[in-house]
Amino acid sequence: MRGSGIWGALALSGLWAVSALPAGAYQIYVTNEKSNSVSVIDSEKLTVVKTVKVGRRPRGVLVSPDGKNLYICASDENGVEVIDTSTMKLLRTLDSGKDPEQFTMNPSGNPLYISNEDNSEVTVLDVEKNQIVARVPVGVEPEGMALSPDGNVLVNTSETTSMAHFIDAHTFKLIDSVLVDKRPRVAVFSKDGSRLWVSSEVGGAVAVIDPKTHKIIKKIKFEIPGLTREEIQPVGIRLTSDGKTAFVALGPANRVAVVDAETFEVRKFLLVGQRVWHLALTPDEKLLFTTNGNSNDVSVIDVASLKVIKSIPVGQSPLGVASSPN
Repeated sequence: MRGSGIWGALALSGLWAVSALPAGAYQIYVTNEKSNSVSVIDSEKLTVVKTVKVGRRPRGVLVSPDGKNLYICASDENGVEVIDTSTMKLLRTLDSGKDPEQFTMNPSGNPLYISNEDNSEVTVLDVEKNQIVARVPVGVEPEGMALSPDGNVLVNTSETTSMAHFIDAHTFKLIDSVLVDKRPRVAVFSKDGSRLWVSSEVGGAVAVIDPKTHKIIKKIKFEIPGLTREEIQPVGIRLTSDGKTAFVALGPANRVAVVDAETFEVRKFLLVGQRVWHLALTPDEKLLFTTNGNSNDVSVIDVASLKVIKSIPVGQSPLGVASSPN
């Protein structure tokens, strides 16, 4: 099994301890769904510097705004694990609600907004008190979570219902539901809040929505020579802060689409590992990291040249990925 070879190599090379990161380097955190682990990648060395065991079926991952804590959706543990990023030791496990899939965090560091797949709810969690403050009913199989830059609107995607749900982030009341293509997975706001991008995995499209009117202004489709439409399954999305470029992970197409975020034209496809899931930009936006679930690796893309520069072996079935902040 490929995963066991990686662990052995790490142990022999002494990479179980995190080395001090050089100036300008970031830590990239990857959840390995079948290994029940997190791989930590040094963004300058482009190597795994530590692998830690976590709860069963880790999926969503994010870093607190101050960079001190790592949050992980341990889906089969029905909890969110909090890890100290300086030691990579488990601090505590938060009550997330049943089967946490993905989440987002208020820029203040509290609360967390969590999608609970098994009970069709969004859980709002006070992380300091470890107390659930609201449960918001949404569609079947909620997945993606996004918070508008002004902090006023939450968006959740429900895979089976094929909707993007708009939720008031203060009252936690459902505002509206927008029908998108089949199996929406990820929702991402542009930095200025003027656009909401939603990927539909089975529908093979990305919907760009006006957050004010809740109207779809564009559906982006992807055509790749030699591949069927069924093989092109958009999941992860990342937007550059200048609002000019969108990167879209295309699942079993094994490619990341580079999209002009102003004209919505697909500029290029970048070949990465097998079954690409999610994406993370470093804070300086020089590198993009992709999790490739079937090839058990992470692809590294140089954003300036739009070239894949390295493949980094990680654990089994890497899914979530997040970067440490500045």
